[in-house]
Amino acid sequence: MEDSNKPPLPGKSGHPAPVHVAFAQVARGYYTPIVVLFTATLLISNICATKGVQFFSGSSVSLGPLEVLPITTDAAFFLFPLAYVLGDVLSEVYGFRATRHAVFYGFTALLVMVLCFAVAIHLPPAVFYENQEAFRSVIGTTPQLVAAGLAGYVVGQLLNSATLVLIKERTREKYLWARLIGSTVVGELADTLIFCSIAATAIGIDSWSQFVNYVIIGFLWKTLVEVLMLPITYQVIGLLKKHEPTYAPRETTPLRS
Repeated sequence: MEDSNKPPLPGKSGHPAPVHVAFAQVARGYYTPIVVLFTATLLISNICATKGVQFFSGSSVSLGPLEVLPITTDAAFFLFPLAYVLGDVLSEVYGFRATRHAVFYGFTALLVMVLCFAVAIHLPPAVFYENQEAFRSVIGTTPQLVAAGLAGYVVGQLLNSATLVLIKERTREKYLWARLIGSTVVGELADTLIFCSIAATAIGIDSWSQFVNYVIIGFLWKTLVEVLMLPITYQVIGLLKKHEPTYAPRETTPLRS
């Protein structure tokens, strides 16, 4: 046991060095803020995704079983692709292991969010509170949607990260565009298929043509966003590689780094 009466060590001037309270140091670098943004994007997206949206609802265009118009998707379509852009940044700069940790942080945050929503819904409303049913309908995520979101998210993000680092092992620092697009195609396809297969009926999709439309449009849109974001993603990755002092070749295989 440390002796609390032990005198402080002398400072450079010969006088006792001041002793203050103890604190742990926060790890430096950009990993933490990126993970925070990554997790926030997932939380917000999963709330928005409970709403089904439709564009060109007055039109009807089909190609065989595929319903081209109207376009049916969910209200997270504009935000969720950002999670994959951030996942690519994490994978490219920090590796699969660090990205896997970020995915599990997000998974835990989603579970906590769902549990807190369930508790809040079942708490007795005040006599003057008139929005209980509206509150329930907005944040009362069904088990079906929870399962869809969690399954699609975990499988899609892990496949996205694993694909990127395996391609990087072959291409090294070249062909970044191939890693970013290739990993997104694999991850987004798995994510979209799993999520849509589980969640389709919960958001009002009740026909095969709508389901196919939902999957294809969702996948193409998310992949298109990745392509459009390439110039920004390139800049962010370049800056991180330049300013992260520990960015260097690893001695372990990419899936263990």
